[in-house]
This record gives sequence, structure tokens and C-alpha cells, in this order.
Amino acid sequence: MSVEGWNTVLVLGGIRSGKSEFAESLVADAPTVRYVATSAAADPDDTEWAARLAAHRARRPGSWTTEETAEDPRRLADVLASAGPNETLLVDDLGGWVTVLLDPAHQPADDVATITELADAVRASEARIVLVSPEVGLSLVPTTPLGRAFADALGAANRAVADACDAVALVVAGQPAWLKPSAPVPPAGVPTRAAAPADGLDGSAPAAVATVPADGPLPEVLTPTVPPAPQTPAGTTWTTPTMALPVVATGLVIQPGMELPMPDEYAGPQAVQRLGTLDLPGAGLGVLERVVEFAAATQGTSTPTPWTDVRVLLLHGDHAGGVAAGAPVGESTRLARQARAGRGALARLAAENGAGLQVVDAPPAAPIEHGPALDADTVESALRYGWRLAEEAAEAGVRLLVLGACGAGAEAAAAAVLVATAGAEAPTVLGRVHTADGEIDDAAWMVRCATVRDALHRTRRSPRDAKDILAELGGGDVAVACGVLLGATARRVPVLLDGPVGLAAGMVARDLAGQARHWCLLVDHGGHPAVRLAADVLGLTPLLDLRLDLGEGANALAALPLLRSVLALAGSLPVHPHHGGPDDEATGAAATTPDAEPEPAAPEPSAPGAAGDEAAQPDVIPEFAEPTPAGPGPTTTAPTDTGPEPDPSGRRAG
Repeated sequence: MSVEGWNTVLVLGGIRSGKSEFAESLVADAPTVRYVATSAAADPDDTEWAARLAAHRARRPGSWTTEETAEDPRRLADVLASAGPNETLLVDDLGGWVTVLLDPAHQPADDVATITELADAVRASEARIVLVSPEVGLSLVPTTPLGRAFADALGAANRAVADACDAVALVVAGQPAWLKPSAPVPPAGVPTRAAAPADGLDGSAPAAVATVPADGPLPEVLTPTVPPAPQTPAGTTWTTPTMALPVVATGLVIQPGMELPMPDEYAGPQAVQRLGTLDLPGAGLGVLERVVEFAAATQGTSTPTPWTDVRVLLLHGDHAGGVAAGAPVGESTRLARQARAGRGALARLAAENGAGLQVVDAPPAAPIEHGPALDADTVESALRYGWRLAEEAAEAGVRLLVLGACGAGAEAAAAAVLVATAGAEAPTVLGRVHTADGEIDDAAWMVRCATVRDALHRTRRSPRDAKDILAELGGGDVAVACGVLLGATARRVPVLLDGPVGLAAGMVARDLAGQARHWCLLVDHGGHPAVRLAADVLGLTPLLDLRLDLGEGANALAALPLLRSVLALAGSLPVHPHHGGPDDEATGAAATTPDAEPEPAAPEPSAPGAAGDEAAQPDVIPEFAEPTPAGPGPTTTAPTDTGPEPDPSGRRAG
């Protein structure tokens, strides 16, 4: 949604104020939307009202689903309460809901209790919800008892829902005014976040949520806020500083054969050549030279700098069916909620690296053994959504993206994509399944294998184009990740891949734009067979072999300090004297004496009888010397026998 930090929004407005259009714009870039219609069916004789409803339906994208609650007003609370955290709902509107509530067919009823149930459902829901309602408080008091009952009930409903929502907007003449942009003050000791305006509505990048840590630094936690796509006249071109793509009325078109930019082909080899001239001890950086080469090529300079502005995108999208066999129920939702709150391994590593953390809810995937994971419209929306997330990051100054995922069944779905694109066998790319206690669950692994094989058998005659793979097998998280890779490539932002979902997205992205893989870096394969296979096909040799298994995204963050250290070292060390660099020792010698090889001075005894003993051992330095107090002027001390005088280069004379 386009409101920073809020999950539930109430949009108020008068008749023909534009409140519905504004509410629809808040969810325009969500991959899927459940449109909850509350009004009763139109009277067959009321053609004007039927035309209004038809106009509402015509504005809804094809990827939206519609749900009717007019038969029972209490059902609206059940729909909101049962919605999952990765769902987006648009309720339009509460005026129609109150009309049904007051209908004699539903009387006698406790209207106050029903309104309270609705407010409680909004407050407790984990989904993202936008509710639309007429504002009746500015009109005259109705002259009829029924009119007054409607105004009273709708006013009570608006007040109760507004209190339950995170944000409230009033639309007047198409212009929104935010009435409730601030958050309540939490109890003492609970991390707080600063109130943020409804950014994103004007096309700006999302503001960071400031946190007050209770036990150390927390990462900059962001809420994905993709601004509505600008309306572009037909026949024009949507452009970025580095490339151009066609658009249609619905926005950006992502299609095979896109011409996206490549990294600098000269900067990388020049950076490696420069490494050979630096004053590095031993054999140098070893395989980590590839980090310098990658950073140089993507930054367009032979002296790259360490990545400072980093953002982690954690994709949360569950997969239904057998691919999720063995996954604890609700675990992925817990991990996503934990990351949003700035807790857990991923958030801690992000904080240590000074990286921002953005949790992205991807559309859920249907069981692939029975049918497609997504429909074609949802795939298109997810690809554009990922592209805009990368654009948003680039506009905010991010110079490195880290891609991670935490959905149930995501690994097996990614393995299915690899089987379809690389021609592998399911058992060779499916990792072992572990229970919450760390034990290996072979039964769940066999279910996943059978599911992937069934899905491949079902699609054996289906097209193998990139979008077909995403729709049939990949699901929402892989589709969003693919869009991120393409958008990052368009904006010349490198991406650290980490885990099966990111690699599966890389396999699909190469069929849309082959340049995307050149902007990706794989730090560690984590011992996962699917990652090994995809990395081999994409030509992404893992830098390390740490076999980390901290969750997608966390593995890359754990190795990020090492990569930064390598870049800092490569950029700060001087050229070796052998290659024409400055000789610090020679410079120091020239500053102390004009003679390059002075004759060693004869030792001067400090006391009779001591010279012979010390001269016999010229390299032995006395263990202690009596300190002489420092005075305001030059201080002279009695000479002590310290052996032969060292030469200017610091080596002692023999």
C-alpha cells in the first residue's frame, strides 16, 4: 500500500468526492486484491444505480477478485478477521453495509454490537485493508426517522472503524487530507517508531521507520510502498536514465528480449590488473579478487568503494500443496512479522551492517500439482511490483540489494522452476527437510519430490516461456524476485543472491533480459543443491563455501562485512614500490641523513669494563634503561652502550 507503516486505512468522503478512486489507488500496485462489495443488488428498475455499480466494476483490474457480503452484514467482520497477512482487501463501502444492516429483513438486530464486531475485526486483522465510507457528519440532520437512523448508525460505524484503523483520510473534491497519520505512544520499554506522513502518494520514496532500540541497534525497517503508475499517453515511452521500454495504458511492459544495461566491461579487468600492483603481502586476495572485479564493473570504476547504502528485500509468499510438506504452520508468517518488528537473525545482521530491511508480501501460490500457481494477470502485476521495488530503492540512494525469502514451500517451488528451466531431476535439486527440532523429515521430502514431479508431468505440454514458468510453477515470490532483478538491472544496482528463490528468479530473468545475471553476485551456495545447479547454469561461481543456513538473505548479510573489507583494502592500499609506488623507508632515510650507507659508529662504553662485554654481543639490547625526566628544554643523558648504531633503513649493522 502507498501509506508508510499502516496496514488499515479508512477513506471518508462525500457523494462524488472521488473517495472510491482514491482508495483504489492505494492498492493499485498490490499483486492481488480482494474487492469486498457490501451493497445489495440493484433494483432492476433503477437503471441509474445499476450504471453506477457497473462503472465500479469496470474500474477493477482483471487480477482482482470480488466478494459479496450483502446477504449478511455480520459476514463482513468474518471476512476481515480471516484474511491472511499477505492479502490486500478493499471494502466499498460502509454506507451500503449500514443500509443492509438496517434492512427490515435483518431486524431485530443489535446494531451497536455488529458495529463493534466490525471494528474489532479491523483492529485484529493481519491483512492490509482499505475501507471506504460516506462522511455524513457534514450534512443536515435528516427529516425522516429512517434517514436519522441511517445517519446515526453510519456515524457510529465511521467513528468505531476510524478508531480501529491505523490511518484515516478525508477526500474532498478528489483531494485527500490525512486526519490520522500518527501512531499511539507505546508503553515504556517497547520499541517505538516515529510518525511518518503518508509518503508515496506524491511519488516520493518511502520514509524509513525510525526505531528506538531496547537492546542494541535495530535495522532501518521499511514497509513496501509502491506509488501508483503514472498515466502515460498511448504511443509514448517510459524511460530511465539507462534504458527505455514500451508501456501500455496499464503501465510498464516486461517482455522477453529487453535491452537492459551491462556492467562496464573495462572497469572490472582494470581493477584486477590494479590489484597486482598494490602493496599486498603474500599472494593477495585470492578468490575474493572477484568481489573487486564485480564491484568495479557495476560501479563503472577501476577503484570501487565498499557498499554503504544496502537494502534487504525479504519476500514473503506462501505456497500451498505438497511443496510445503513439512513446513511448520504459520512459521513463515512469524518470520515476516519478526523481521518487520526488527527482531530475529535477519534483522540483527541487517542492523550490524547498517542495512535497511523491507518485508515484501508476495501473492500466495496455489498447489502446483493440481493447476497453475498464479494466473497470468497476477504474474504481470508481480513482475511490475518487483521492478518498482528496485526502482524505489535506487531512488532512495541504495547501492546494493540483498534478496531473501521466507515463504512456506518456497524452496520446493524454486526447485520446480529449476527442473523446468535446467532439465534437472527433482530429487537432485531438492534439499533435505528439517523439522523444528532439527531432525531430517524424509517423508516430507518424498512428498515434495512427488509434488514437483506431478507438476512437471501436468505441464509437460505447456509452453516454457518465462512468464509461463512463473505462472505454472514459480508463484508470487519468484515472480516478484524476478521483477526486482530486472528493475535493479535497469537502474544499475547490483544484487546479492542468497538461496533457491533468488537463483530461480535469476533463471527466469535471463530469458527476459540476459543482462540481469551480470548484475548478480552469489556469496555462498549454502550447501543447497538447487543453488549449486542454478549457479552453474548462470555462471555465478560462489565466492565462499561456508555452508551457512541462516535463512535466505541472512547468509549474504553474514558475509557482507568480509566483502566490504576487501573493497576497502583494495581501494586504500598504495602501489608497491616495485611497481613505482613510494618507498616509505627510503623516504624516511632521506629525511634523516644524506648518506645511504653510513659507516657504523663505534660503541661508546657507558662505564669502564662494560664495553668489552657489550661489544661481544652487538645485537643484544639492554632490557631496561633508567628513564630521564623530561624538562622544559633539551635533555642530555649519560651514554649507554646499546651496541652498534642502526642504519637509516631500520636494519641493525652487523
